[in-house]
Amino acid sequence: MVNKIRTAEEAVADIKDGASIMVGGFLGTGTPEILIDALVKKGVKNLTIMANDGGLPASVTKTTDRGVAKLLAAGMVSHIYATHVGMNPIIGQGMNDGTLQCTLVPQGTFAERIRAKGAGLGGILTPTGVGTLIQTGEKISTGVREIAISTPKQVITVDGVDYLLEEPLSADFALCRASIADRFGNFVCRKATKNFNHVMAMAADTVIVATEKLVDAGEVDLDVFRTSGVYVDYIVEGEKPWQI
Repeated sequence: MVNKIRTAEEAVADIKDGASIMVGGFLGTGTPEILIDALVKKGVKNLTIMANDGGLPASVTKTTDRGVAKLLAAGMVSHIYATHVGMNPIIGQGMNDGTLQCTLVPQGTFAERIRAKGAGLGGILTPTGVGTLIQTGEKISTGVREIAISTPKQVITVDGVDYLLEEPLSADFALCRASIADRFGNFVCRKATKNFNHVMAMAADTVIVATEKLVDAGEVDLDVFRTSGVYVDYIVEGEKPWQI
């Protein structure tokens, strides 16, 4: 069996400037913090991040930045795909001053576009966003500058109903968090930490999983696991226990 076990620093060593990265989590819950920390330490720039949100800044947690907020605070992100960004003022500031591009995707559409990549689909049809800026891609004013938060979408009519064709989302890397993983890479996430971790593990060229608990292959019944280790390239042990 191929040895997939790495330190956090070893696991992110191949991430270079300009890489696209999916990051699991929902406002920090289910985010692989030890991988984010290693990436910040590495100091790569000009990243395209695909995540549910911009993480939680220290101004909200009253302690420290969590999740993607660490990457944004370090100035490492040039483009973020997200479903909502209101919790992190760095994103709005970057949109206003032109240093950060933000593509907003409805949350359900975001999940399905990622799933479509893993399933080998050419896209999905959704009524969400029909007749809105998500469809037209037209620019809006922030009060400081005009920006685009989406790209124009093709409209397809099925049985008299209009749908947007949303193309699959993929990335160079996916940083995922597991509650339990075995040495082959099979993993499962507990409760709210599931969020985007399982679908993202199927939609990137290189998948890195940080796990709370690492077990030997065969130690845990395979039926326990949600995602097969065939998708996982590297495993990092030592993720902190789940916290909201």
